Amino acid sequence: MHAGGTASPKTIGSEAELDELLTRPGAALVESLRRSRGDLLILGAGGKMGPTLARLARRAFTAAGRTGAVVAASRFNEPGLRAHLEAQGVRTIAADLLNRSDLARLPDAPEVVFMAGRKFGSTGAEHLTWAMNAFMPGLVAERFKGARLVVFSTANVYPFTSPVGGGATEDLPAAPIGEYAQSCLARERVFEHFAHVHGTCLAIVRLAYAVELRYGVLLDLARKVWEGEPIDLAMGHTNAIWQGDACELTLRLLPHASAPPLVLNLTGLDTLSVRQLAERFGNLLGHAPNLHGVEAPTALLTNARRAADLIGTPTTPIEDVVRWVAAWVQAGGRTLNKPTHFEVRDGRY
Repeated sequence: MHAGGTASPKTIGSEAELDELLTRPGAALVESLRRSRGDLLILGAGGKMGPTLARLARRAFTAAGRTGAVVAASRFNEPGLRAHLEAQGVRTIAADLLNRSDLARLPDAPEVVFMAGRKFGSTGAEHLTWAMNAFMPGLVAERFKGARLVVFSTANVYPFTSPVGGGATEDLPAAPIGEYAQSCLARERVFEHFAHVHGTCLAIVRLAYAVELRYGVLLDLARKVWEGEPIDLAMGHTNAIWQGDACELTLRLLPHASAPPLVLNLTGLDTLSVRQLAERFGNLLGHAPNLHGVEAPTALLTNARRAADLIGTPTTPIEDVVRWVAAWVQAGGRTLNKPTHFEVRDGRY
């Protein structure tokens, strides 16, 4: 089963079918959004995950009979994305969130999801990463201090942990590795500061690897198996969550934003073996994986049991996603060409 509550397809044959599945709201989301009123503003909506979340919210608003607008703000560098979102009922605004004038002209909204940030390209341009991940949050937190906010963060703020323990819980002290991860912790702390100053209701989501067919950890592994590229086993375990589930659960978190802020891990409940995933893709694709090295005793892993108890569990089995990804790669489906570099252990992106 997936978020929409119907049986998962055996394969996904087109991007239109993929996007429909990713943005099909479940009954719990519809009911959750029905209890709130007004607009939803999504900041940084032009990235890999933002368009899915915006379209999902718009469909859920419609199903709930909620009259508010879903407003997506981004620089919108991808050609055609704004028109595509507008055609599906999402209002779009081109804005640079580092620009105070652009922030000032954004509409007020009772609920805000903050998705903006920078990861890849950080090495060599650390100044921009810190500006986007640490300075921008202060501007946004001041501008929307009266809203209910859900802020995206990352599992990279945690130290590596043993796969045996099920991953880092929210009680584990942060210990980010490298400047990217340090800047992400700074983002959290800046939002927390302004939430304490203004009494803003805030939830911070430490996401660990949303995946779909055009990007993500599973696609990275499938492509390497398909193309015979070496797979380094040092980061021997990982987490993953279907992007549709991640977006659904994020939106369901809005009513739970609180003061002081709530911090939650968001990912699948299973710890996944990279070796076993590669071997599974090998079976599906008919190519033996080119495995190198051995698994380190630790990996970047999170435990999402607390979120599952509060807002629900992901409903799309990872085995379904593995089969969809394998078929997508075999058929030559379009990808975003944005590797996750999940195997990085020194924090340099």
